[in-house]
Amino acid sequence: MGRRVGLGSWEATDRLAELTLGPMLRHVGPTEATVWVETDTACEVEVLGHEARTFTVEGHHFAIVCLTGLEPGTTTPYEVALDGERRWPAGESRFPPSVIRTPAEDDPLELAFGSCRVCVPHVEPFSLRKDDDASGREVDALRALALRMVDLPPAEWPHALVLLGDQVYADEVSPQARALIRRRRDSDQPPGEEVADFEEYTYLYRESWGEPTMRWLLSTVPSAMVWDDHDVHDDWNTSRPWVETMRAKPWWGPRIEGAVMSYWCYQHLGNLAPEDLGADEVYDAVCAADDGGTILREFARRADRESDGARWSFRRDFGRVRLVMIDSRAGRVLDPGRRSMVDEDEWRWIEETATGGCDHLVLGTSLPWLLASGMHELEAWNEAVCDGAWGRRAARVGEKIRQALDLEHWAAFQSSFRRMCRLADDVAWGRRGAAPATIVALSGDVHHAYLSELHVGDGATSRVYQAVCSPFRNPLDERERRMIRFGWSRPAQWLGRALSRSAGVEAAPFAWSPVHDAPWFDNQVATLRFEGRQAHFRLERTRPGQAGLECVFEHALA
Repeated sequence: MGRRVGLGSWEATDRLAELTLGPMLRHVGPTEATVWVETDTACEVEVLGHEARTFTVEGHHFAIVCLTGLEPGTTTPYEVALDGERRWPAGESRFPPSVIRTPAEDDPLELAFGSCRVCVPHVEPFSLRKDDDASGREVDALRALALRMVDLPPAEWPHALVLLGDQVYADEVSPQARALIRRRRDSDQPPGEEVADFEEYTYLYRESWGEPTMRWLLSTVPSAMVWDDHDVHDDWNTSRPWVETMRAKPWWGPRIEGAVMSYWCYQHLGNLAPEDLGADEVYDAVCAADDGGTILREFARRADRESDGARWSFRRDFGRVRLVMIDSRAGRVLDPGRRSMVDEDEWRWIEETATGGCDHLVLGTSLPWLLASGMHELEAWNEAVCDGAWGRRAARVGEKIRQALDLEHWAAFQSSFRRMCRLADDVAWGRRGAAPATIVALSGDVHHAYLSELHVGDGATSRVYQAVCSPFRNPLDERERRMIRFGWSRPAQWLGRALSRSAGVEAAPFAWSPVHDAPWFDNQVATLRFEGRQAHFRLERTRPGQAGLECVFEHALA
């Protein structure tokens, strides 16, 4: 038998290999797919006649199996074998077989999306409303989606999940994770009962994705992911002072290295198409090493310290729908006076990739590009004040306000906000190839849902939208909801505009407005459906103590 080392590592022996986590169906194209697994020992992984050897990172074993030669427009059940022994599905299962559905170019497409999912048990007090119990997180919308799929034919399942950040919460762990942390180290010392390093991150991912319902969902619906702050730490990379404060803490180095290393292993690799995976130098080096932990740890240090140390953004094409996922956290430029969501090299990649020539362009970014107007003006004002518009003393106060109120969305990076506006305008008017029918920015983070439209002018071919869905499972309490509602109000808009203009902020180049009366605050999941050049938005929510999903809003985008 194997011998457990640390939280979840195994010392390789003669024992039969087992799946620790997965399979996760990640990239799927018309003729290719990738399947990700974590195993408890080094082994050969086989899916549909395609094989891959595991690679090792600090005693943990992972593999990406690249499948090629698939038929477009088909649904193929699959199993997973380790060293020739079937390990998935494991015994009797109440779930349908895991399948790979390859797209055909003219097929309709459904993308389910959202963000912010804490991992706590599905029992009281965690299933209660947050207003009734501080531990309450209500019903998991992503789990509710999976349970509905069990009773539907595969043709009615989403074609992909777009997970827009906070896939795990390193700073809000479950009771089980807290107990494990206490057994491993002195939790009275910083960072306390938060995740401290790579080893603890591996447990967090297994807990979040290992629950049987979630495990089946991720095995059969392809997923595209990008991280946000809680995947690392609340307010990660908000500003230069925030970064300097965190880097001075002795526990921060292992925390950020573990965050980047685990994101690379659990999220990033599966985002890549097979040809991109094959061209990844870090992946090649890790696979060639007996244990790639040292290589990956050095990469993590470089990725954290240099804005151009890694590119986490990526692209996927679903027939005539193009998805461009933009990392709006790790690659920020935070120098005062030239703050940017991404560095110049990544901007060039975005502008080369987010073009016309498709029926629909979808921009995935964890943080909303278009906030409610009052919130947008407040963040623009705050950035200007922090940059010295009202003097040094006000700048210091502004920084405290920025960190206290989480003023760090696209609006708080005005140069990036305006550059994204110009990009959307160019694509909508056909200056970057044939204009798509819609340009839709998908975002999460803000723990409420809404749909807004950017008005680029009469005569533009494309309709431009911001669609936000958050959270899957982490609702706000009533005090927090009141604050958000005020941010959506006219008084907040007037106040924010007066503040931003007084700090010298120019008016936004375009206006935008919500297409409904108010935001939604439930645990929720949203869906975009594309059929030809038509597009449709649907928002569904869960209700405490009730099973299933309830549709609360639908809107034809084009």
